[in-house]
Amino acid sequence: MTDTFDALELARSAAIEDSHDAKFVGELVSIDQEDERIATYLFEAALPGYAGWRWVVTIIKLDEDSPATIADVVLLPGQDSLIAPEWVPYKERIEPGDVGVGDIVPTSADDVRLVGGFDALPGDEDLELFEQIELGLGRARVLSIVGRDAASKRWYEGDRGPNTPVAQYAPLPCHSCGFFIPIAGSLRSAFGVCANALSPEDARVVSVDHGCGAHSQALIVPE
Repeated sequence: MTDTFDALELARSAAIEDSHDAKFVGELVSIDQEDERIATYLFEAALPGYAGWRWVVTIIKLDEDSPATIADVVLLPGQDSLIAPEWVPYKERIEPGDVGVGDIVPTSADDVRLVGGFDALPGDEDLELFEQIELGLGRARVLSIVGRDAASKRWYEGDRGPNTPVAQYAPLPCHSCGFFIPIAGSLRSAFGVCANALSPEDARVVSVDHGCGAHSQALIVPE
């Protein structure tokens, strides 16, 4: 490493000043000469929690006769540095089961799963009249078509859809069970709620073609 600017100590002093303690500035790692007027000095960072990081000091000279001048001092990660993971907004990282007692999970104003109550009416041909009255006058926001489609896909492909082992071995599908309660609204034809205390799906939303061994028609035949 050639110190063309003869500014090694100047660069080290700048790093020490920025770190507030000489013990946080380690050995010289490299000197990078970008052109005849700019050189970058890298020192090991001995800061707790910053393994592999570097103090990067940029030195400039206006011309051959000008003194070396500090342009910038920054702390940057090296190739094998320990760095924080990329920030992910809470609404993208929160998962089912994360919400506990007292927790608040606000929805954004532009959440595509929701629309204003009145905005849902013109294009929502699935809504019945009594639902339109409720949605327009009751709740400020309701499920959009995007929201309903997402919920339907999640439910249908989940543990209470038709493709689970318990459903495939069931004697009959849920829609023919006496304990099956269809839900109201536009999803009525696809989903309902189980009301059988002996079923593993009791009080849960199930697809019409889901099923379990506690079907109401699984009768005991008298001998």
